[in-house]
Amino acid sequence: MSEDKTHFGYQQVPIGEKAKRVADVFHSVADNYDIMNDVMSFGVHRLWKRFTLSQTGLKPGQKVLDLAGGTGDLALKMSKMVGPSGQVVLSDINGSMLRRGRERLIDNGIAGNVEYVQANAECLPFPDNTFDCITIAFGLRNVTDKDKALRSMLRILKPGGRLLVLEFSKPVTPGLAPIYDTYSFKLLPLMGKYIAKDADSYQYLAESIRMHPDQQTLQGMMEAAGFDKVKYHNLSGGIVALHKGFKV
Repeated sequence: MSEDKTHFGYQQVPIGEKAKRVADVFHSVADNYDIMNDVMSFGVHRLWKRFTLSQTGLKPGQKVLDLAGGTGDLALKMSKMVGPSGQVVLSDINGSMLRRGRERLIDNGIAGNVEYVQANAECLPFPDNTFDCITIAFGLRNVTDKDKALRSMLRILKPGGRLLVLEFSKPVTPGLAPIYDTYSFKLLPLMGKYIAKDADSYQYLAESIRMHPDQQTLQGMMEAAGFDKVKYHNLSGGIVALHKGFKV
């Protein structure tokens, strides 16, 4: 990959163009994002997120950042975990997704302990040592400079704080990969076409999953960024993995 190019799915695009292209995808899918998550994963994404929540270690009064938080699945639950004395910051680079998340949380009666910040993961607008925990679910693969984003997350974590990265990964169960490929490149765009009226965005999502680092590579990237005790858990045969690392 040349110095001034990066990948957008399987395409090579100028580095400065990727963020806009990703933004266009999520502006397009925002209104159907929740229903498509349920359809695409047959509801299993709820179990992946439940496991992620179980690994946060959150206590009442703590402060957590839900980065690339989309429509607020994790923020909704974490607002109850940290309680009225704690704080959740729901952040997304995409204004359409952030608006959907805010509407969802308000509809669920969540108000007092949640803030909403539109921000780029590569240059997070928070002071050093701010958060006890950062979660990013299905967002890291869309970030242009993942190494820079990981360093930005480390900076704003408190010492002893943890980062949880929930993301699509590489299947490890024998025989699963070809089935998963057929699903991703044949069925997923069809679902996008007929349910979200947007086959192209879901073709990109399938491609972006394949371009994301595998489990061991992402573990190494987190360690290189300065995270300690980095481990990962494969979920659903490695289709998804949860990476966890701590700030010393």
